[in-house]
Amino acid sequence: MLNLSKKWGGVIGYFFAGISLLLLLVVSVASADLIGPVAASDDSAFSNDFFADDLYADEEDSEVYDPIERINRGTFWFNDKCYFYLLKPIARGFRIVPLPVRTGLGKMFDNLKSPIRAFNALFQGSFKQAGTETTRLIVNSTLGLAGFYDPADHFWNLKKKDEDFGQTLGYYGVGEGFYVVIPFLGASNVRDGLSLVPDSYTALLPWWTRFEVSLAIKSGEMVNRLSLDKDTYESIIDEQLDPYLFVRDAYTQNRRAKVID
Repeated sequence: MLNLSKKWGGVIGYFFAGISLLLLLVVSVASADLIGPVAASDDSAFSNDFFADDLYADEEDSEVYDPIERINRGTFWFNDKCYFYLLKPIARGFRIVPLPVRTGLGKMFDNLKSPIRAFNALFQGSFKQAGTETTRLIVNSTLGLAGFYDPADHFWNLKKKDEDFGQTLGYYGVGEGFYVVIPFLGASNVRDGLSLVPDSYTALLPWWTRFEVSLAIKSGEMVNRLSLDKDTYESIIDEQLDPYLFVRDAYTQNRRAKVID
């Protein structure tokens, strides 16, 4: 059974590796031939919610360093097509699963991030929050049936706080670097992109199993999350003259606010 699992894991891993190589070709073509001239920036195209932060209302503070904008636009175009023609249809099909089950799965995926949040809170000197995340992990992994439920919050008001290694580096003064759009994952920057490695679910697993396990977890999380989403991305695309600029600036401001918080 173990050999069969490893065999299929390898097949899946090679499949996605091939997709990644194809991706590089598509992005190159898109950035060279399909995107056209780089649009002028419009820093006024901001909204509320997740995407805005008054802490960076000044033009100088809100400026985003984007020296590879043409390439980023190509990747943004690719991600947009993957969303509409691959991920979203799969997510809609996954809605056949009852909503309570999908909600519970979302909590399970989030529970897997508890050690990541705990370690990064610890690295930032937030010992109380590190203890809270550790307690949440123990409680939700046991009483909460591997995280399917969240009794730590419901009964003991133990709230999670998003912390990652990018925020930890920012806490110690490491700059964000230039803006970059990562295939499939979307908006990021050099600091946050590199931080995906230590923040991986599978950082403690043997190296020969990390790729397949990480792909399985990340893919499942993404499909489940999109199945619960109320077409947020579609509303952005419909309302913005330049969705790329809106997402870029919104992401940057949100990340800066989290580093300060």
